[in-house]
Amino acid sequence: MPRPGLKLGESVMKKFDIASMVGIVVGLTLILISITMEGDIAGFWTPAGVMITIGGSFSALLVSFRLDEIKTVGQVTKKVFVRQDNSILDLHARFVDLAQKARREGLLVLEDELDQIEDDFLRNGLQMVIDGFEPDNIRNILNAELSSLESRHDLGQNLYRTWGAYAPAFGMIGTLIGLILMLASLDDPSAIGPGMAIALLTTLYGSLLANLVLLPMANKLGVYSEEEIRLKEIIIEALLALQSGINPRLLQEQIKSYFSPTEKKQLEEASKSPGDDVEEVLTNV
Repeated sequence: MPRPGLKLGESVMKKFDIASMVGIVVGLTLILISITMEGDIAGFWTPAGVMITIGGSFSALLVSFRLDEIKTVGQVTKKVFVRQDNSILDLHARFVDLAQKARREGLLVLEDELDQIEDDFLRNGLQMVIDGFEPDNIRNILNAELSSLESRHDLGQNLYRTWGAYAPAFGMIGTLIGLILMLASLDDPSAIGPGMAIALLTTLYGSLLANLVLLPMANKLGVYSEEEIRLKEIIIEALLALQSGINPRLLQEQIKSYFSPTEKKQLEEASKSPGDDVEEVLTNV
């Protein structure tokens, strides 16, 4: 639902997900504090261990995926921290407004709304409705787009899950390297320390990288993917209902059937807010 002051069709802003950043920062901070409470943090740093764990696991990622897929890592990472601030409440208000206009002036009047819609999926679907495509054709085309979207989302999640699986493995490889170096230098006490450091710290680096960064990021992408796919599925049904000339009030109730209890409560609170654009849309149905 548009927030107070955000009109229907207005540009939806990007939203920074502070929870992801806070989780990583707090996790690292707690670990560093724990280390400093018991010893010297400098003893937990080994460039060789970083090279083995991060460099080795990323090299394995290059073997596992195509180069053009690897190039999407930066874009995928951005989605963990910055995402489109859309919700089912926004869609509810938008489609009620569209249904009102279509009922009063016909579907062709909705062509004026296309330039105000940033979501390519919604804009393309609405264009097909305006152009008079058959409902089955609209559904098939949008479902194909949705399947393609889901595949792209799966790729991003798989990248991080695969990387998260390799990181601890290369941590163990670093441990084996460190043990070999240590055993090969038993007659030189000065070489035992560095070898033991690599042996233990690479396992630490691998576990930390996988369980605090990579795997949680893959899970967060999965949560966002499910949310976006859910919204796209609602868009398909709402567009087909709009094409059928559904009563705006009925469309409002149809979309509300997808709401969670929390979202229904938010809708009730928004509809009671004086001066809210959403209230104006709902009360004029």
